[in-house]
Amino acid sequence: MRFDTKLLHAADPEDPLTGAVNPPIYLSSTYRQSAPNRNRGYVYSRTANPTRTVLEATLAALESGAAGLAFSSGLGALTTLLEAFPRGSRIVSVDDLYGGTWRLFEHHRRQFGVNVEYVAMSDLGAVAEALRRPADLVYVESPTNPLLRIVDLVGVVRLARAAGAVVAVDNTFATPALQRPIESGADIVLHSTTKYLGGHSDILGGALVLRTKRQATKYAWLQNAVGAVPSPFDCFLALRGIRTLGVRMRAHEASAKAVASALARHPKVRRVHYPGLASHPQHRLARRQMAGYGGIVSVEIRGGRPAALRFLKRLKVFTLAESLGGVESLVDHPASMTHASMPRSEREAHGMTDELVRLSCGIEDPADLEDDVRSALRGA
Repeated sequence: MRFDTKLLHAADPEDPLTGAVNPPIYLSSTYRQSAPNRNRGYVYSRTANPTRTVLEATLAALESGAAGLAFSSGLGALTTLLEAFPRGSRIVSVDDLYGGTWRLFEHHRRQFGVNVEYVAMSDLGAVAEALRRPADLVYVESPTNPLLRIVDLVGVVRLARAAGAVVAVDNTFATPALQRPIESGADIVLHSTTKYLGGHSDILGGALVLRTKRQATKYAWLQNAVGAVPSPFDCFLALRGIRTLGVRMRAHEASAKAVASALARHPKVRRVHYPGLASHPQHRLARRQMAGYGGIVSVEIRGGRPAALRFLKRLKVFTLAESLGGVESLVDHPASMTHASMPRSEREAHGMTDELVRLSCGIEDPADLEDDVRSALRGA
């Protein structure tokens, strides 16, 4: 079954009561039992819910995993993932990553004695050096947020295996439409389903997809114990969004390519970060590893923070807002928005300057998005 078909039919259970084409939204919090511990597979909706079951099976099929688990947010999924790593565990993480992830790692470092080391994972030599010492988890984003760096997943998995570490990959930016890390050897895939999988800026959600049934059993226990689970209605909306993921990702990419090309030619732009450009340092790796380049473009505006803020103010089609991956185009200033929890010194050490702007290119006409960024640059 090809990917676009799988989006609609990967987990396509027939509703036994009506034959409904869409899975019903089961809003019940609890379920009738014929006797203590004798039930139809559902006891309490924190543990399992029929609508969530369909979403989780769909996520597993799309990511080529043994099982999927749905959560109330991407950070809820990450919190549950980290529960498996006790005091003294060592995490080797990509250094350019979402600010909320960095904040949670630092919280676990301070409160629970977890050791975290940040590494420029686009350099396999740096990863190899970090893994000379034992590690429990290697945590990857690819493309990274917000600088769109690409990590060689096969190479990192090989090094992590030799070190005895589990590999988890945040696949939010690429989605399984463009990249399936488990097929490259990763153990765990993480998503913020709020973003491209939901695709309409109307839900919060997260997910873990596990390579093996054994991992799935462990994390299903943690999912129930921690309790950061999504509502049945949000599961239904995530499933609705997933059905159009293929066509949306192609439209997002068409928009991003047009915007990135327009920005790259503009004299007021210092640098464009987009793996679809031949100038991107890991363009060849992205071309080999991914089925496309995605819908996110980051750009450094000449003139520092004041010029970047003028650019943001003059955009008309792009909406200034946090988040990404919705059908509408959004723009974010990482230093003061999504990555504001990171100290300036930490941000700048990894290339996140005050002149950096992140664009989530929607599915509007690409020509209108090009016109919008050009017009805003004139005022910047």
